[in-house]
Amino acid sequence: MKDNNLSNILSQYEAKEQIDSQLYTLNLGPTHPATHGIFQNVLTMDGERVLHSEQTVGYIHRAFEKIAERKPYNQITPLTDRLNYCSSPINNFGWHMTVEKLIGCEVPKRVDYMRIIIMELARIADHLVCNGVIGVDCGALTGFTYMFQVREQIYDIYEQVCGARMNTNIGRIGGFERDFSPKFHELLRNFLKTFPKTFQDFITLMERNRIFMDRTIGVGAISAERALSYSFTGPNLRAAGVDYDVRVAQPYSSYDDFDFIIPVGTAGDTYDRFMVRQTEMWESYKLIKNAYENLPQGDYHADVPDFYLPEKSDVYTKMESLIYHFKIVMGEQDIPKGEVYHCVEGGNGELGYYLISDGGRTPYRLHFRRPCFIYYQAYPEMIRGSLLSDAIVTLSSINVIAGELDA
Repeated sequence: MKDNNLSNILSQYEAKEQIDSQLYTLNLGPTHPATHGIFQNVLTMDGERVLHSEQTVGYIHRAFEKIAERKPYNQITPLTDRLNYCSSPINNFGWHMTVEKLIGCEVPKRVDYMRIIIMELARIADHLVCNGVIGVDCGALTGFTYMFQVREQIYDIYEQVCGARMNTNIGRIGGFERDFSPKFHELLRNFLKTFPKTFQDFITLMERNRIFMDRTIGVGAISAERALSYSFTGPNLRAAGVDYDVRVAQPYSSYDDFDFIIPVGTAGDTYDRFMVRQTEMWESYKLIKNAYENLPQGDYHADVPDFYLPEKSDVYTKMESLIYHFKIVMGEQDIPKGEVYHCVEGGNGELGYYLISDGGRTPYRLHFRRPCFIYYQAYPEMIRGSLLSDAIVTLSSINVIAGELDA
């Protein structure tokens, strides 16, 4: 009798063990606030532990590359805004520099420095969003509000340059449509004055916060070898310990005129990715200040009449300007045949443009190298075996932007 009772008790425990070990499937996305974009992860869960993940991409695929292959070169700039929309100006300038490389255009030194100022502002804005959202997903909401005060300042500066705040369509092939305005100088000087204090407040709130550190250290780690095998670049690669930055490895836009630190992590985890972006924001601030204080005199655009719209007053009074204006607007520029690749250090890593021209009014082939697409392939490996809450924080830390992911 006792043996039968013991058998019944043991069988109950065995049944309970079987129930506890059953797996279930969890849909994270495509419209979940934790994904910060329209993409889906189908997670196989064992309790709160992620065993496997499958991604579904393409929810906002807009065929950018094929659209661009049917647009004149000057009309492709607005498409690049919609890649990583958190740092649109970097996308814009990357495209402009690609076309300038194709046509053999050298821009004035002033244009290079103006671009550096805007690109580094965009880098700060991008990192503000990423690091702010990492805090939100860890339950630290206050830091997010601190960071977005600075982001608003940067958007106000954008407005003075191009009239837009988010999808900026900033600049032109060959330079800028206008020089920096007096209001721009006022807003930039105010930003340079106030940023250090706000940034220090954010450091105090987050960097040495014990709870934040517990939530991020050792979470979502990837080794340097695995990161390189996936072709990581940008902050996610540097957090894994690889000292690679396009601005140093393949200098463009006069970046080699400046000395700046390339921050590198060791563990490749969420905390290191956060800290790399933190340090990069401070280095970007110093770059902006240095470039602004040493801004050269000269023209704000190159002499490329086939691509750069002439002054409106000249169009009304000079036949040559009218002809060039007509050719640009109608997309009838003289485009050389050729094949070029140009990359810039985007907010998320190496943003590349591969362009083939057959001499026609539109590109024969255009391909975007999108760093987010690469990071998202590694995401299942990074979260395998982690808790669900840690998987969400890991997704924030690799900063996958849906517009760039799907293109």
